[in-house]
Amino acid sequence: MLYFVLDVYLIRESHSMSAVITLAAFSVFVGALIGAAGIGGVLLVPFMAYALSFDIHTAIAGAMFGYIFAGCVGALLYARHGSIEWDVARWLILGAMPAAFLGSFTASAVSGLTLEAAIAALLLFAGLNALRSSKGSINKERQLGPIALMAIGAVAGFGSSMTGTGGPLIIVPLLLWLRFPAMAAVGLSQATQFPLATLATAGNVIYGKVDYEIGTVIAVGLVLGVILGANAAHALAPTVSKRIVAWVTVIVGLFVATRLFANFNGFL
Repeated sequence: MLYFVLDVYLIRESHSMSAVITLAAFSVFVGALIGAAGIGGVLLVPFMAYALSFDIHTAIAGAMFGYIFAGCVGALLYARHGSIEWDVARWLILGAMPAAFLGSFTASAVSGLTLEAAIAALLLFAGLNALRSSKGSINKERQLGPIALMAIGAVAGFGSSMTGTGGPLIIVPLLLWLRFPAMAAVGLSQATQFPLATLATAGNVIYGKVDYEIGTVIAVGLVLGVILGANAAHALAPTVSKRIVAWVTVIVGLFVATRLFANFNGFL
């Protein structure tokens, strides 16, 4: 099935076979990180933009399309293990959905340089916050009301749809900071990702930013990876995988920030 998807895409686009296969393989890797630790999706758009030279708007829209399917599968897997608090998830979703639609509109209206700056900021925030939260023990979660949960969902929806980084990127570090158990935080991010990505993609469709062929390549890879990562997360303690993802996220964030700084100096 994956070979068929790659073949169809190559018929319509000029990207080389090696580039598309690399994207598919990296999507599996990112999906595994999303399924295991929640924040792996932050790596997908930078990889597409810098390693494979995709237009950043195309990369963001393609990633959000893929997150629809990854979120659906991830939510099903975590729900099967009883790792999703649905009373909390519904308020996060209510906040995330309209904000995700607004974020996709914002992404279509701003420059690629601005989007790269936002991605760099989110990379550093997610990585540093995840590293900090993993140092201490998280024993008792803070009880949050509907307004606070909707606010968290809105921030995640807007930020992730504007940058193509996926809902877990923002939700997981915030919930860990609020002392939610790691598995509960990842489960809630999985439940939120599907409706968030759906509304973001609806906005991208309206503004003509979705490349369905590349989105399908990403989706297939992400789904395969999420299945692997979610099963691994429930079989093993997620601490090690979360710290690895956090360090990789910080390093990529520094790379993007350095690249932006160099480009800015080039304009001066």
